[in-house]
Amino acid sequence: MGAGKTSVLAEASDILTMRHIPHAAIDLDGLGLAYLRSPSGNDGLMYRNLQSVCGNYDSAVARRLLLARAIEDRAELELCQSIVAAQNTLVCRLTASLELMEQRIRTRESGLLRQQYVTRAAKLNAILDEARLEDFTVINENRSLTDVAKEMLVKACWIRS
Repeated sequence: MGAGKTSVLAEASDILTMRHIPHAAIDLDGLGLAYLRSPSGNDGLMYRNLQSVCGNYDSAVARRLLLARAIEDRAELELCQSIVAAQNTLVCRLTASLELMEQRIRTRESGLLRQQYVTRAAKLNAILDEARLEDFTVINENRSLTDVAKEMLVKACWIRS
């Protein structure tokens, strides 16, 4: 939380659009924004929604997919890969100092769960440190959003600098 996944996703999509590179961009958390009393919880619904959305993009011949999500373990990564039917998957981890991530969350979240989200940033960072699922890392601190998104796309070999 607070590393800038959603912002970088949108900027990367804009860069690809300006270069006329067909793609789809999905903020996965948005597909599971609900409170459910089912055994599979929100994540189960989120991934079923992702499956539906990916089917729609696939029929529109979108061959590149940007997906924003903090993937916490290998099982979740494999689930994502199976749903999107990806031939090639690269995981980019966006990083920033914990202080900056917490500041971003405080600025963004003004509601009831604000402190819970701020506290979650450190826990999530530790989970991602341990999981080590990323193929590459991009620092999202003290630089423009455009530079961060471009670096991500270059490292993914989707564009040239």
